[in-house]
Amino acid sequence: MSLEDVEFEVCRILSRIGAIKFGTFRLTSGKLSPYYIDLRIVPSFPDVFRQVCQLYVDFIRKRLGKDSFDRVAGIPTAGIPFASVIAYNIEKPFLYVRKNVKRHGRERRIEGVLAPGDRVLLIDDLITTGSSLKRAADAIRAEGGVVQDAVVLLDREEGGAEALAKHGIRLHSILKVSSVARRLHELGVITEEQLKTILSQMEK
Repeated sequence: MSLEDVEFEVCRILSRIGAIKFGTFRLTSGKLSPYYIDLRIVPSFPDVFRQVCQLYVDFIRKRLGKDSFDRVAGIPTAGIPFASVIAYNIEKPFLYVRKNVKRHGRERRIEGVLAPGDRVLLIDDLITTGSSLKRAADAIRAEGGVVQDAVVLLDREEGGAEALAKHGIRLHSILKVSSVARRLHELGVITEEQLKTILSQMEK
């Protein structure tokens, strides 16, 4: 599937499930945004979930190759369901990062088997500032894991890629929000004003 085909398919999916909202939203990073793309609802639509996970799998195989990492890690909380299916399909061990240290049992932030030197691929739904991915990378590195790459479906283009690069992590985004927004406008899903709202947020 070409990038143009992937873009069209994702736009069709976002429109179909009503994943794009406009208003005032506080993101996970704490940043305020005039729009919100809710990819957390994707797993509630089994056919859509399967499609999106396959997009990740195809992208990872083509862009990174399955021999470039040992384990797949889901970022709390939106990245976890995607990462689990991706790991299963690529036949790699899955683990996930907790938001906070567990106060019982082993009291770890990492759930799953992680050995020192394991190369861990981070998976999240989208990226804004990169803060969630950086925190997850720190937790994995603290337990001896090696983190060099992260994959997201959508880059909101608000400095996340640059922030990760300073942290020694390469971001691989399947799509950019600017191109998705323009395609959604072409398809009549969002208005000219809503397109401008998304594009102007990237400049803040």
